[in-house]
Amino acid sequence: MTALHSIQQSLKKGSLARHLMMRLFPPIALLVVLDLGVTWILTSRMHLEDWLLRDIFWTMLLSQLLWVALFGWVLITGLRSGLQQVQQLAEDIAAQDAEQLQPLVANDLPAELRPLVDHFNQLLSRLDDSVAAQKRFIAHAAHQLRTPLSALRLESELMLAKELPEDLRDQVQRVKLSTERMIRLGQQLLVLARADSAASPKDRFVRLDLCEWARTSGAEWLGATKAKQVELGLVAPDSAVWVDADPLLLDELLANLIDNALRYAQAETSICLRVTANPPTFSVEDDGIGISFNEHHQVFEAFYRGVGNQSDGSGLGLAIVREIALAHGAGWNLLSRPHVAGTRISIVFPGPRIGTGLRRRLPIRA
Repeated sequence: MTALHSIQQSLKKGSLARHLMMRLFPPIALLVVLDLGVTWILTSRMHLEDWLLRDIFWTMLLSQLLWVALFGWVLITGLRSGLQQVQQLAEDIAAQDAEQLQPLVANDLPAELRPLVDHFNQLLSRLDDSVAAQKRFIAHAAHQLRTPLSALRLESELMLAKELPEDLRDQVQRVKLSTERMIRLGQQLLVLARADSAASPKDRFVRLDLCEWARTSGAEWLGATKAKQVELGLVAPDSAVWVDADPLLLDELLANLIDNALRYAQAETSICLRVTANPPTFSVEDDGIGISFNEHHQVFEAFYRGVGNQSDGSGLGLAIVREIALAHGAGWNLLSRPHVAGTRISIVFPGPRIGTGLRRRLPIRA
C-alpha cells in the first residue's frame, strides 16, 4: 500500500514524473511495437533457407542499434522538455536583484519543485526584512545623533567666540573638530542608507544635463578648494550630455569625490572635473601622490583609509561613491600614476534610459 501511495503521489497532476511519463510512454510503446513486428516478421514470415545465419545476425544487430538510437533520442527529448521549467527557475533565481528581492512564481512549476520554491521565497522574505531593518537602524541612528552633535558644535563655537585661556581654547577647538567629523559621518551614513534603498527604484530620477550639473555643483566647491590652495577646473563639451539621475545623490557623489581628493591626494595643486559624452562620463582627477595599484579595489570598501594615511576622514567617501554609482546603474573605475598625473575616478552612466539594469565595475585601463 505504501508503494502504491508513493506511485500515486508521483503521478499526480502537475508532477514532473507525470509529465515525463506522458511524453515518453507513446514513443516508447511505438518502439516496442515496431521491435515486436520486426521480430515476428523474421521468425514467422521469412524462410531460414533463404537467409544465412550471418544475415539474420546483422539484421537483428542493426535493428537493435536503430531502436537504441531512437530510444535515446526520445529519452533525451523528453528529459529536456521536463527540465525546461527547472532551467527557467534557475534563470529566474540568477536574475534576482540583490537590492530588490522578488518572490519566485511557482504556478507553472512541477509539483516536486513547488515546496522548494515556497521555502526559497520565505528565505527571501526574511532576508529582505533583515536588510530593511538594518537600513532603518542606520538612518534612525544618524538622525538621532545629528541633533545633539549640532548642539554640541554650536556650544563649542559660542565658547570659541569668547576670551578663553590658550590651553582651554585648544581643547574646545579639538571638541569642535571632533564634533564636525561626527556630524559629517552621520551625514555620510544617511546618504549611504539612501543610496542603498535607491539602488533599484528609479522614481526619484530626473533627466539632467551632466555638463550643467557639473558647472553648478562644482562652483559650490570653489571656496573650499581655494582655502586649500587648490585650483578647481572643469572640462566639458559645449553640447548637453543627458543622463537620468537623482540630483541630490549626484551632489553627494561630487562632494565625496572632491573631499576625498582634498583629504588624501596630498600636495596636489589642481582638481579637474571632466565630462565626456560617449558614453556619458563624469570624472574627478587630481595631481596628487596617487594610489597604489594594490589598493584600487580596497579604497571603495567602507571604512578603508589606505595604508599609512594620516587623514581624519572616516573612510566612507568612496564607498558612498560606489553605492551612488550602483543606484544609477553606472560603472566606475580608478586610474592612478603612471597613467594620469595623480588619481582619476570616473563614473560612466548608462545614458538617458530610466530603468537600466547595468551593474558592473569597469576594467582599469589607461
